[in-house]
Amino acid sequence: MTRPRLLFVSPQFLFPADAGGKIRTGGILRGMKGGHFEITLVSPATAEQPRRFARELTEVCDRFLSWPAVRRGKFVGAVTRFAALASRLPVSVALDRSRAATALIADALATQPEVVVADFVHAAVLLDRVPSTGSVVFTHNVEAEIFARHAQTAEKSLARLIWNAQRRKMAEFEARNLPVFAKVIAVSERDLNFFLETYGVRGGETIPTGVDFDYFGALASAPPAAVPPRGGHLVFTGSMDWPANIDAMHYCMNEVWPIVAAARPDARLTVVGRDPPAALVDRARTHGFKWQFTGFVDDVRPFIRDADLYVVPLRVGGGTRIKIYEAMAMRRPVVSTSIGVEGLPIKAGEHYRRADTAAAFAETVLRLLDAPVEAAEMAENAYDFILKRYSTRRVARTFEDICKRAAGAAEPPEPVALAG
Repeated sequence: MTRPRLLFVSPQFLFPADAGGKIRTGGILRGMKGGHFEITLVSPATAEQPRRFARELTEVCDRFLSWPAVRRGKFVGAVTRFAALASRLPVSVALDRSRAATALIADALATQPEVVVADFVHAAVLLDRVPSTGSVVFTHNVEAEIFARHAQTAEKSLARLIWNAQRRKMAEFEARNLPVFAKVIAVSERDLNFFLETYGVRGGETIPTGVDFDYFGALASAPPAAVPPRGGHLVFTGSMDWPANIDAMHYCMNEVWPIVAAARPDARLTVVGRDPPAALVDRARTHGFKWQFTGFVDDVRPFIRDADLYVVPLRVGGGTRIKIYEAMAMRRPVVSTSIGVEGLPIKAGEHYRRADTAAAFAETVLRLLDAPVEAAEMAENAYDFILKRYSTRRVARTFEDICKRAAGAAEPPEPVALAG
């Protein structure tokens, strides 16, 4: 029997899965593969990527189409981003524009797939028109909110000015494009309520954040029963070319770590993630902090497993953080800011420790290092909580059900033009 077709448009190549959005999307597509829909994934790709990641692609889609990815060096990339500041679009959207992508996607849409999914609102810039039925946009964040938080935490007036300008442009872009889709999928009720109240979206639904227990649980181990009195090993994971993660590590280095190191001189922090800024690495070395920056790694699990605590000192972000559930799936005690756990249905004190000032964050870290049994009990509570509710497979089924409803929904008869 012929299955209905789903066209999934991603503005980024999904592999390696080294960022939260890629992990979330890849997990959902992997869980949907072989199910109700025949899946065509379309995204940018270099000439070698489809060959290098052939196995991973077969796990998430039945067919893969791509347009040429643009690779820019640091200098050219910086110049391009600077030039994009003049665009009426936010920089992150302007850089995703591609005539080749628009033409390729238009050809795919001409075959009239039953469902079209835009991954991130950014993907709207690649669609000149959206079908009147079966159109879905998957929002991983409230993008404008992220820019607003960058503006709030920026130390320099010029940076605040730029972030505020980007916030305005992104809010306008979201407001123009999100209501066009028949279904808007958010990753939390908080995000969905914002979309409903601020942008007037229709057909809004939510999916929970999920974690691959088969993968992360395979290397899970109990936290240690004791931590050296002068030491302690902390870990943070996240793409270190992402501004929110860079801000988190600057904040930790400047305000949190001096307190931790004063009480525990042998304490160390491992920062796992691609492309850490050289200035950040040099600064840690200059201060004599026992910080390790791994850069890109094929497998984050050994680094999480070997740590006493998993820390999330985020001050900027949106949507929900998959990294929290990954740590909990490996039974690591978590210390996080409120923004770090935003949108996740977990309880402070029971599943993690919350700390929203530098002093509180450092004191919480030190208290858990001094009480490893208490930390282990909390980690086990968190593990049990998410194991029963938030597996990637369950989330994929929820996503698939939403796409089924989108395909069967009665919508206006004429396609709607998307605004750039």
